[in-house]
Amino acid sequence: MYMIHICLIEPEIPQNAGNIIRTCAATGAVLHLVRPLGFSMDDRYMKRAGLDYFSMARVTVHGSFDELKRQHPSIQTVYFTTKGAKTYTEYDYKGDCLLVFGRETAGLPESLLQKYPGQCARIPMREKARSLNLSNSVAIVVYEALRQRSFEGLKRAGELTGRDEETPPWVDYV
Repeated sequence: MYMIHICLIEPEIPQNAGNIIRTCAATGAVLHLVRPLGFSMDDRYMKRAGLDYFSMARVTVHGSFDELKRQHPSIQTVYFTTKGAKTYTEYDYKGDCLLVFGRETAGLPESLLQKYPGQCARIPMREKARSLNLSNSVAIVVYEALRQRSFEGLKRAGELTGRDEETPPWVDYV
């Protein structure tokens, strides 16, 4: 089974990191955080966003992106940016892959984008929109990679709870 690796370079918002940890726990992806971090790993907001999924997630903190790349020298790497020439659906994620995202306020460093222009992808959005939320962006791309792998290793069917199927469990009528 091939592995999906998610890298956040210098993430700033603990709630986003917590949400991404939850996504990793639910999908089996590995999360790599590159320092400096804009929060403590013990941050209460990150823990609240991650709920009880921390024990299910694999998270590694790296001193630099170069350190991470040395550990995974031949892995397919895609850099996500609003400046990407291709969309995220134009990539084949069927082998091991490293999906790289930048800071919430600035994105990926320009030097990295210039070094790997052919490996930059974007998530399409309206022209005047600046960007999507980081944790939403990660989820979109991770689930595209999983879709291409036929959701291998994931539970594909739910179970009925015995409630009326026409009334969703989150709807209360008064």
